[in-house]
Amino acid sequence: MLDLAVLRDLVGGQATTAERVVEISALRKSFDGRREVLAGIDLTVRRGERVALIGSNGSGKSTLLRCLVGLHPLSGGRVMSLGETFSGLPDAGQRRRLRAQVGFVFQKHCLVRRRTVLSNVVHGMMSQPGSWRGFAQSTAPESWRRAALEALGAVNLAERATDRADSLSGGQQQRVAIARALVRRPTLLIADEPASSLDPVSGRDIMKLFSELCRRKGITLIFTSHDMAHARDFADRVIALRGGRVLFDKPAPEVSDADLARVFHVEGR
Repeated sequence: MLDLAVLRDLVGGQATTAERVVEISALRKSFDGRREVLAGIDLTVRRGERVALIGSNGSGKSTLLRCLVGLHPLSGGRVMSLGETFSGLPDAGQRRRLRAQVGFVFQKHCLVRRRTVLSNVVHGMMSQPGSWRGFAQSTAPESWRRAALEALGAVNLAERATDRADSLSGGQQQRVAIARALVRRPTLLIADEPASSLDPVSGRDIMKLFSELCRRKGITLIFTSHDMAHARDFADRVIALRGGRVLFDKPAPEVSDADLARVFHVEGR
């Protein structure tokens, strides 16, 4: 198989259309006419890349993720995810089908605590036709239950499938959230500070598992993090935001301590 880096060299460093999973051009976002949170973002994410978004609070990381999946209307520019723009899909069914190709892991687990682990993972299939059947694993199609058990196996929790979600530790609950995002085999996986609510050891374990699963399955991963070790160790590429703009975009091994000092420098200190 031809390596992506070699392929980019062959085409003069330009990503082919088939490689582009996310394309952002001149993206601007403001809320209620106040200061722009995103002030002109241009970037491309290619198939199979693992990208870390870093920046201080208020730099626009979470807003950018939500713009990618149509959760925020744009104030300007264009965002294409998987070759489509959410604003260009007036039909709710079309938007739902596009979102079905995108997995999202939030800072909090967002599990239904009184339901079983398996039911929570089956919920990840609820963007599919007949989604009401996915509210509980007992009413879900057999194919959905098999997919959910496979996803739980990938995060090493298959043996806890019948336990209630609130019986798990915080790290285990985040693994369930990852399994729920993986169950529909997304092309793009987006994670907003997925390890922020965990202790350092559990957080690193989760990020390692998360990153390796995406690498093995060829899933494009974009995650935000305040932990610079996570960004360097579990991403191929690091994009730093400051003041709603891209400060730098570098391969992870090339990010220096001086680069990080620029990201988190506060004027007047």
